[in-house]
Amino acid sequence: MPPINRSSNPENLTLVSVHKNYETVNAVQNINLQLKAGTYCCLLGPSGCGKTSTLRMIAGHEEISSGEILLGENVINRLPPAKRGTSMMFQNYALFPHLNCIDNVAFPLKMRGIQKASRHLEASKILSMVQMADFQERFPKQLSGGQQQRVALARSLITQPSILLLDEPLSALDPFLRVKMRYELRTLQQELGITFIHVTHSQDEALALSDTIVVMNNGKIEQIDDPTDIFNKPKNEFVAKFVGNHNIVDISGKKFAIRMDKTLIERANTRSPKTAVISAIEFQGEKIKVSATYQDQSEVQSLIEDSLFEKNRLEIGTPVRAAWKKQNLVPLEA
Repeated sequence: MPPINRSSNPENLTLVSVHKNYETVNAVQNINLQLKAGTYCCLLGPSGCGKTSTLRMIAGHEEISSGEILLGENVINRLPPAKRGTSMMFQNYALFPHLNCIDNVAFPLKMRGIQKASRHLEASKILSMVQMADFQERFPKQLSGGQQQRVALARSLITQPSILLLDEPLSALDPFLRVKMRYELRTLQQELGITFIHVTHSQDEALALSDTIVVMNNGKIEQIDDPTDIFNKPKNEFVAKFVGNHNIVDISGKKFAIRMDKTLIERANTRSPKTAVISAIEFQGEKIKVSATYQDQSEVQSLIEDSLFEKNRLEIGTPVRAAWKKQNLVPLEA
């Protein structure tokens, strides 16, 4: 089948009732998603939620069981990976150990029959873009993890895809480099103006990188929103708990989410069914995370500024009560 004819106009990605099953396991269950061209999207969720299967179906490395995947007006799920207008950067980078950096990056062009001089010229340009121009002759074993990631990223970009697919690209890096690389990924995406779809189980990563976050659980989409609304307006209990920093409270039989930093934990004068006892205190720099447990073993948590924490002298075992302002409660779907 011939490759898709891509125009100079960016193309939206659309998933229509996409389903994937492995024998008796429904990995992805009839999901619908539309991403505007040029979006940085994170698929966020726990292990086994279907996010990597979704990414691999878009790439063409997994066949869909039913549904359609479209790039612009073109159905691409019947095309081989190389003709979809997508490119995938794998979690383990998958660099060839016997090739140096420039030949690793140029390899997709070699497979297309492009002459060595031309493919090296293009590879050199891309390596400069990812700050690896001085390492062209080095082999993967001579590179750090962050440098290997840059080379893998350059190889993914050399075919000029409409969509770059990234499978947990930062998971193997140390915390400092992870933060640095996520800034570089975001900057690169904005410079290129192409769609990035990034699989992660890290809430911080998704919130920092995305224009759009797709929260997944058990093969289904729980919520699609921008990072601000995902964090401040979770739709249901799963999103509130998974994205984190929320308490779930029951008021007159209805569930609400309340952010931990909007939850006040203060000393209680008397012990009552509504009184909890501080069970954990965790220093987090500018704020202190305080956990308190009720008699029924349910828990409430608060993020307290360090100066206020010191003023109140809270300790493990201190009886406390939790309070919040009504306007900060977010109603949750059943």
